[in-house]
Parts: sequence; C-alpha cells; structure tokens
Amino acid sequence: MKGTFFVGTVLAVLTGFGMAGQAAEKVEPYALEEWAKRADISYVSLSPDGEKLALLKIATKDGNPNLEVYDANDLGARPFIMDAKPMEMTRFDWVTDDKIIFSARLKVRDKIDGFNQGVYKETRGILTLDKDRKKSRWKKISEAGGERGGLQSPIRTKPNKFLVYEYDKGSRYPKYFEYDVNTGVRKLITRESPKVSDIQFDGYGNPQFGSGYDAQSNEFLTYYRKKGSNDWQLINRRHRENFESWTPIGVDPLSPTDLLVIAHNGNDTTGLWSFNPDTLKYNELIYRREGGNVSARFHTNPYTSPDEITAVSYRVGRETKYEWFDGEEKAIYEQLKGLVPYADRMSITSRSRDGNSMVVYNVGPRDPGTYYLLKNSRFMVIGSKQPRFSSDNLADVKVINYKSRDGKDIEGFITVPNTKPPYPLVVMPHGGPFVGENPSYDGWAQLLANYGYMVLQPQYRGSTAYGLEFYQSAFIDGGEGGHKMQDDKDDGALYLVDQGLADRDRLAMFGWSYGGYAALIAAARSPQIYQCAIAGAAVADNLQQLNYYRGQMARFPTSGSLEQIKMWEESVSPIEEVEKVNIPLFVIHGDVDQRVPPEHAEKYIKALEEHKIPHKAMWLEGADHFSSTLFYRHNIKFYSALIDFLANDCFGKDTSLASND
Repeated sequence: MKGTFFVGTVLAVLTGFGMAGQAAEKVEPYALEEWAKRADISYVSLSPDGEKLALLKIATKDGNPNLEVYDANDLGARPFIMDAKPMEMTRFDWVTDDKIIFSARLKVRDKIDGFNQGVYKETRGILTLDKDRKKSRWKKISEAGGERGGLQSPIRTKPNKFLVYEYDKGSRYPKYFEYDVNTGVRKLITRESPKVSDIQFDGYGNPQFGSGYDAQSNEFLTYYRKKGSNDWQLINRRHRENFESWTPIGVDPLSPTDLLVIAHNGNDTTGLWSFNPDTLKYNELIYRREGGNVSARFHTNPYTSPDEITAVSYRVGRETKYEWFDGEEKAIYEQLKGLVPYADRMSITSRSRDGNSMVVYNVGPRDPGTYYLLKNSRFMVIGSKQPRFSSDNLADVKVINYKSRDGKDIEGFITVPNTKPPYPLVVMPHGGPFVGENPSYDGWAQLLANYGYMVLQPQYRGSTAYGLEFYQSAFIDGGEGGHKMQDDKDDGALYLVDQGLADRDRLAMFGWSYGGYAALIAAARSPQIYQCAIAGAAVADNLQQLNYYRGQMARFPTSGSLEQIKMWEESVSPIEEVEKVNIPLFVIHGDVDQRVPPEHAEKYIKALEEHKIPHKAMWLEGADHFSSTLFYRHNIKFYSALIDFLANDCFGKDTSLASND
C-alpha cells in the first residue's frame, strides 16, 4: 500500500520520560560521571503493526542494555523487560508483530587473538512475545555447522523472514540464509567466493551486487545479479590505481532495465547516474554538484517501498541538504523538522507497515539524541540518550574555512563554549584518516566545551567529503602523515589564534586512532605551537601497523589497499621521533585493542622511558579500540585523567609527569 500521507495536525506533547531538564541559572560543568555514562536508550523501533515499541535501555551507570518492549499506545505503562545475561545485547530487529531477532556478545577471552581478533564472541537469538509476559521466551539461533555467524538484515517484504550469515570453519567467505523465525528453517540463498564477495541484497532478500578482483589486470570488479537470475553479470572494472568510486545502489525506477549508480565518472565529485548494465554505458546524469559528494536517501517505509530512492543528499558546511525526487517524503520531512526542538540531523528511523506510526530521531550540538513517537495524531518524546543534559548548557558547532600554509582550502568545525574568547583550544582530528566527518553531537567535543575548552575538528587533506583531489592529496605523491596533513591541523589552530578565538599560550591536541597518531606527531614537532598532547589508541609504529594487514591486502586487495600502503610507508612514524618530544604528553590505550594492538603503546612508552622523557600513560583494562567497548568504568577513569591533565599538566603549573597507571 502506498497512499498519500501527511503529518497534518498533531498534538505535540514534548514532555514525558527522558526529557532534558531546564538549564540552571548558574551554569556549572556537568559532573564527569554524567559524561561517562553510556547512552540511556538506543535502537528504538516499532513493530510492523505499529502497536509495540522496543528499545535498548541501560538502567544503571555501569549496567548493560536491557531490551524493553512498550505498548505504543501507552508509553507510561510498565514494559516487558528482558536481559541476555551473561551476554550483552548489541542489536535487535522486529521480524513479526510478536517476534524480535537480536544479537548479543559475550567476552570469551582476556587478551586479543591477533589483529582484528577481539575478546568478544557474537551470538544470535529470537524473542517471542506473549500476551502473558511470563510466557514470553527467547532462544538461541544455533549455527548450521559453521564456526561463526551473524545477522545480515530483515526482509521487510517477507513476513517472518530474516537474512543471516555463517562462515564455514577456516573460510573467509560467508554463506547467506533466509531464516524463517516461525519454523526455524533456513534456506541457503547464496554464498560468497573468491570470484564474487561483499554481496549486497535488495529489499526483497535477493542477492543484487557483489565485488571481485582480477589479479592479472589489477582491477576491482563489480557484479550485478538480475532479479530472478542465478548468474552474476560483470558490469564494471576499475584499476587499483584509479581512486574514483563506483557504487551501484539499485534499479532505476523510471527505467527498470537500468541501474542507479553513485560514481565520479571522470569528475572530482560523485554524482547519481543512470547506467545500462548491458551496454555498460551511462544513460544520463541525474544529479551532481561541485564541492562535495552526494549520497542516496531511501524511502522511510521499507515495507512498501524497500528500494525506492527519494532524494540525494549533500553537505553545505554543517547542513545536510536534499534534492528531492519524492514530494510526499519531502513534505513529511519538512513538517516533522518543524516539530522537533533544535532540529539538526533528523530522520525517521522506524515506521509501521501502514506508514501511519513512526519513530523520529534527532541529534545535534544541543541535542545528544532524542527519540520521538508520532502515533494517533500525537507527537511525543520517547526519551533522550543523555536525559540529564540541558540543551541550554551544551555548545554550538560552527564551520570555519582557512588556508593551510601551502594554500589548500581547509574546512573545520569548532565547538564553542558558552563563555567568552579567547578560549583554551583542543585540536581534535578525526580517526581514519580516510573518512568524512561532519559533527552533529560529539560527546568528547561537548565534554571539553562544557569545561571551557574550544574544540577544533579540522578536515585535513585525505578527508573524503571534499572531492577526489583533496582525498588523494594525502598520499598520491607520498604519504603526508606528519607533513602536510599535520600542517592542516596546526594551521587551523593558528587561524583561530589570529581570529582572537583561541589563546596562543593554551593550545593542545587530542585524538584517537589516527587522531592519536597525529597527537604523537604534534608532541615531537618543532617549532612547537602546542602546550601538550593527548594520544589515545595511537598508531605509534607505521610499519608495524601496516604489517598487521599487508599480507591480507596482497591476498584480498580492496580499494583502500594502495592508500594504506602509501600512507603508512611514506609518512612520519612517531616511534622514530620519540627523542624529539618536547611538550607534556599523555598516552592512553586499551589493553585489548584489536585494531591498533597494545604493542604500539608498549613500544612507544618504553622508548619514552629510555630517552627519559617525562610523560603520563594510562591503560584501560578490557577496552578495545571502539567506542562500543568503552564502558562507564573506562570513561570515568579516562575523562577524569583527561580533564586533570589539561588543567594541571598542560595549562597549569604542575609539570611532574612521570606517572603511569
């Protein structure tokens, strides 16, 4: 069913559980305990009939998420609550009106088992809800002879069905099954192979696109499988030294024999194209713009319009803009945005099959993440991820544009404290490094701003949102890590000093992963502009990091293989610069980090000690590389030390740094 739908006249009830309180008259920083808590709620979604609402909720500061299921017509009523002890629930999806499929993780060892081999094991289960809550039960979904598996995606157009995957023992190629949650029967749909891997499915559960690699020609291959066919058709070849992107996203609704593709096609930025998979030629350019790449926006009702593209999105500064193809979706979006306080990154994250009920989510600098329910002509708050934070006490994020010392245009985002400049400044480069960043609500930036620090997030060369040339300039003529990429960060700090926004004598750099690498580089630069550096989960030895996956890149090349090799082989390696460290330095690392293993920090700290360079170091016990493994106990230890280090060791008078924890 696809009928006309408008929000129409609704009663906005913006009170209810989880709303942020009002700002106090005297603004004081929030206690670090509040910042250390994980999100109160997440994964909020409606059952297909729109009558139930489920979410993950953390009830205590150091607890794990419970699954809570509410009556969507009465959110104040007592919910059904389920935990997965001793496991931690990480994800769920509605499959039917009374069945939820979920994944959970269990810590199975104390140390990592090598690069990208963490300490957790994932498992899957099904919860069947009953009108009598005591009769509601969950059971584990066992593997069918494989050694590991996971959840792929729901098949919204097929009631009771869900895509799951498994790996045979010793294989890196998964098998995909259509799993019936009522009968427990699974049907093999397809399996990946050395020829075709990274399979993507359409909204009806059909294999649609896949990838491959031709070692003889050094080309990446894209395959297409037409609906109803079992054959993979080769539709694109791209040499490994061609860094243009080519991503098919679905069938062209106006010409069903053609595909919609997001590609550069010889341009600096991507566009949306109509492409003929038989002639291998572009039919027309649908939309492209200079200055930035585009992305596809899909219909908000996956039950009735699972593959329909309703708009392309693009960025202008912080703002996400849309070129709409669907007037109804545009009208819904604009009406809802008018109802949401501090509307910023707003989206419909869940919708009932009939389209009349929906969950709306908003996140932005003054909204840590709030969920709303539109149902029965009422628009009401479900809850906030951080309900103790008042919008008035959070900080705005603004765009700046400046030139690096070689003349390249750089964009940056500043989180501005609610006080007066000049501010102490923390430069916080993103990880990656080859990713795009456009901050909405950034917990670390808001924490620092709440304690009086301006935060700069520079979009240094190599960031992927600014066109092909900007991205390639970080590595194509030699790795620029520690060179021009570092200049881009430093020049942003100096620009803010020149603008009177930052205090020249109170500059610091703090980062995680690649950002931590940049902080180590900053600590050893000369002339020195910073008063201190904080390096989290930092790559300290370039070649050591590259060697973790050099063999895998040779056997199974990806489009990022060449960028990684050139970047890490040819950039400055912090371990070779240790004796040049000339400012207070704080090194933080998780002791089960699978992405940047602990050997990096161990080697770097040992070198600091050998050169008798004052520093502080902190190990986060049981913490991996990723935010999803940073629990309250990690955050409170980390944040307390971070704020203390900035206040005393960096900008204060205390310079005794020979501390290890």
